[in-house]
Order: sequence, then C-alpha cells, then structure tokens
Amino acid sequence: MKAIAAALAVCASFLAVSVVLAQTQNSVKPPAAAAPKYDPAIYAELQKAPEKARNRANPLQNDADAVAAGAILFEQHCAECHGHSAEGSRKAPSLLVPEVQNATPGTLFWLLTNGVVRKKMPVWSKLPEPRRWQLVRYIKSLGSAAPAAESPAHKP
Repeated sequence: MKAIAAALAVCASFLAVSVVLAQTQNSVKPPAAAAPKYDPAIYAELQKAPEKARNRANPLQNDADAVAAGAILFEQHCAECHGHSAEGSRKAPSLLVPEVQNATPGTLFWLLTNGVVRKKMPVWSKLPEPRRWQLVRYIKSLGSAAPAAESPAHKP
C-alpha cells in the first residue's frame, strides 16, 4: 500500500511540475506581430514612379471580377507580409494608408512590377500583367472598405 501511495505522490509531483512549466512557457511568448509605427518615409518609393507609369490607367478598372481575383492573388502572394487585411506587419507596411490609397493605379502597378528589393518587396514582373492589374484593383478597393485606416499624420 505504501508503494502505491509513493507512486501516486511521484505522479502528482510530475503533474504539478508540468503545469508550472507549461504556464511559464505560455507567459514568455513574444507579443503577436504588430504593425510598425507609422512612418511616411516607408511610402517614399511611391514617389519614384516615372510620370509615364503614374499616368497608366488600369485596364481592369471596370471589370467586376477583378477585385475578387485580386483578393485571391493578394492572399497567395502578399498577405504573408502585408497582413490578411493589408493592415501591415513587421515585415511590410499597411496598404490602407492614404499614401497607398491615393496613389494612382499606374503607380501601384509600377511598384508591383519593380518591387523594392532593398526593403524585401519582391519584383512581380513575372506575374502576368492582368494579374498585377487585378492586385492593383483589389488594393485600391480596400480604401473604400477601411476609412479608419488613415495615417496618424493626417489625424486632427
């Protein structure tokens, strides 16, 4: 009988230690990836688009399916860095800010095509043009769906 009591005591001790270790590990987890503080310099690349590129119109502007197709492409190629709602993360900036939403479709297309390699934004020139225009259409559609995403610099 003493052997059974001793075995139960050892098991209870192991259980208690396991619970304490599990709680300690859970409390040491790093915070979830938060969007970085707003920095207008992050969006300076948009100003580098040549005038000819800025003035390009999106040939899919009136295509009702372009937004949905762009959303699928965004989830496949962009959400990992920019966030599933384009809110930004530690890896990449928000696409909901006025700098992006007020950029011309041609500017966004140019940026997608050329990337910003030094900031780890890939070059998407191998993605067929219609797909890049679908992405542009989707990104621009986010502006009407997210009015609360204005940058701190523009808040009163």
